Amino acid sequence: MKHSKTYNFITEFGQIAIGIVLASIGLKAFLLPNGFLDGGVTGMALLLQTQLDVNVSILLIALSIPFLILGYFTVSKRIVLKSIISILGLAFFIHFETFDTITDDKLLISIFGGLFLGAGIGIAIRNGSVLDGSEILGIYLNDKFGFSIGQVILLFNIVLFSITAYAISVEVALYSILTYIVTAKVTDLTIEGFEDFIGVTIVSIHYIKIKRAIMEQLGAGLTTYKGSKGFGSKGEQQDFDIIHTIINRIDIKKMHRIIEEIDDNAFIVEFDVNSVKGGVLRHYLDKKKNKKLSQKQR
Repeated sequence: MKHSKTYNFITEFGQIAIGIVLASIGLKAFLLPNGFLDGGVTGMALLLQTQLDVNVSILLIALSIPFLILGYFTVSKRIVLKSIISILGLAFFIHFETFDTITDDKLLISIFGGLFLGAGIGIAIRNGSVLDGSEILGIYLNDKFGFSIGQVILLFNIVLFSITAYAISVEVALYSILTYIVTAKVTDLTIEGFEDFIGVTIVSIHYIKIKRAIMEQLGAGLTTYKGSKGFGSKGEQQDFDIIHTIINRIDIKKMHRIIEEIDDNAFIVEFDVNSVKGGVLRHYLDKKKNKKLSQKQR
């Protein structure tokens, strides 16, 4: 279903606003009152705030400026503009929000601070914005020198947490590492979704039976494409369809059983899928009503 530009604009910035609120709750209700840090630019701002008598909101904006300038030459201008608005919004909420201390338990502070912050960052990224400039640095170094984005961010945070251990304490550094791990995992989960899909490619001379079994027993949609002739251990092979489908990971064992019952020599390739959208690949078929797919769906 297509939506107007106005609708998309409102939903995008509405979700970014939710992300900003969640991230600011993680910072003001958990991390800041207890002197804990996160990774990235946010962690830098929190670390400097413990050493300098400067508001963390001002530090967050000031430290983000070099990364946003870098982003101007690295990513799209639209992303940079949305990121500027998002970072200003986060700084605004951090400055004016007031929360009572929720807990003094250091483990709960690390976990729930990271949970709220990770959810906020993830929602912002899903809508084309960043709340932390370290991702932009990762993209730039990846384009310039070929370093992976994950390696850049990891190195960035190793330096940050090492300084934290020296300037504050090893205990705070360890709890901050825990916060960062929770934040990173929740961010990934928010971006990729809760459903765990897996792609499967199947090569078998009994492709017709396997196609029918997948559709009828799993209720999953699939795509087929032609395989060319070749030579195997049994000599020349005939033409056949190669099957490609996407299923929930929980059904993978059942798919293995289905295929093995038909052809235990079938060649199967599995790969992770981060996002699935639209069509019968995204939504499993109703096994009672849709046992047969139309030619268009295949």
